[in-house]
Amino acid sequence: MGLALAQARRAAAGGDVPVGAVLVAPDGQVLAAAHNRREADGDPTAHAEILALRAAGVGQGRWRLDDCTLVVTLEPCTMCAGAIVLARVARVVLGAWDEKAGACGSTRDVVRDSRLNHRAEVTGGVRADECAALLAEFFAARRGPAAGGDEAPLPSH
Repeated sequence: MGLALAQARRAAAGGDVPVGAVLVAPDGQVLAAAHNRREADGDPTAHAEILALRAAGVGQGRWRLDDCTLVVTLEPCTMCAGAIVLARVARVVLGAWDEKAGACGSTRDVVRDSRLNHRAEVTGGVRADECAALLAEFFAARRGPAAGGDEAPLPSH
């Protein structure tokens, strides 16, 4: 999760929502690391998870990532959860839950839907406070001091 948090900080530095993702092989080797790049790339699909899955697939020369673990700082959205299922990722380790748009157990559970041809194991809440704080700081800075101190739910990617 430390590597994913470092990626999330890179996203924030570039003006993107601070979400980072790392795809790890069973032996612990990092296959890919990415952060949100929607603003940087002008691409609505440039979520950290999608970028990490793409990079790992290219790097491994295969689209089936069935033995891998995806570590991500924020619960994946429906798009990313669908990509996780399609890539056959074995396990998702997530930091903060996304009560607004998460699709790995909070608002819906795409990655464990028994109607689909693949299901991923989910471990949530890993360094959740640190992941949530990074997001909260990012959005507080964007709102500015005039917005007040009320906390809003964490927005999705």
